[in-house]
Amino acid sequence: MDMRLPVGMLGLIAGVPAMVLGQTQPLLPENKVTRVSEHVYAIEGWPNVGIIVGERATLVVDTGLGPRNGATVLREVQKLAKGPKLYLTTTHFHPEHASGEAAFPAGTIIVRPAIQQEEMEARGAEFLEMFKGRSPQFKELLQDVKMRTPDLTFEQEIKLDLGGVTARLMRLGTGHTRGDEQTLVEPDGVLLSGDIVESKLVPSLPNTDSSVKGWLAILEKLEALKPRLVVPDHGALGDGSLVGKERAFLSGLQTRALDLKRQGTSADEAGKLLTTEFKSEYPDWENMAPLANVVRRVYAESH
Repeated sequence: MDMRLPVGMLGLIAGVPAMVLGQTQPLLPENKVTRVSEHVYAIEGWPNVGIIVGERATLVVDTGLGPRNGATVLREVQKLAKGPKLYLTTTHFHPEHASGEAAFPAGTIIVRPAIQQEEMEARGAEFLEMFKGRSPQFKELLQDVKMRTPDLTFEQEIKLDLGGVTARLMRLGTGHTRGDEQTLVEPDGVLLSGDIVESKLVPSLPNTDSSVKGWLAILEKLEALKPRLVVPDHGALGDGSLVGKERAFLSGLQTRALDLKRQGTSADEAGKLLTTEFKSEYPDWENMAPLANVVRRVYAESH
């Protein structure tokens, strides 16, 4: 196995402070692919992109921001693919994960959860405009982006037999978005976790479509799958212990936030207190700025 564990890179999504822009390199690297397992490869960047190679077909998980990044992904796929069929899926509808799909050939079979497609149709254009406003480079990368209609949609799960390897595409609930998708690669035991499992990054709950309770429920289901390795959307690749670590962090934060709410502490004050507390408890986590937003979601869900 050839799997590097690079320093994580904070993902930029709605709700993350603007200061993160300086840490974000939206162009995926060329000619730089990590072999994660027998059938799984990753382009490590913003975001991490998964490539699962079977004897008959290849599955790509996420595209990068805009067609230029999508074309970078496609060039790596063409080097690795063994069979003629190409599938593309997206972990959620945010632009850095889905807006590069136009670079893929017309015969590409696009697969995503039905509820993710509903989000794409309802809020995709809004998020594209939001991201265009973040920098001239983002605007250029997203110029004239038009999203394609998926060829296949599913409710809870669909299995893709790629030839010697099976990808289980799963929609296990609402966490970061309503249409979060995770992919388990069998028999490799590799989980492509979307934003739901990351290494030492505070969970991002950007709006009222996000759910702390739902996020924890997804983590419980993923932990039961006992993945061997994890390819998150953002940050460092890791082993299966990342799932339990994410669950422990989020569960502990939820418990402390509910304690403070019962004591009559406001959500804003609890956010400040817990940011300081968790900075001390988790000193090697990259950025605690999103933590206050998680606390607000805990308060909102506890009625």
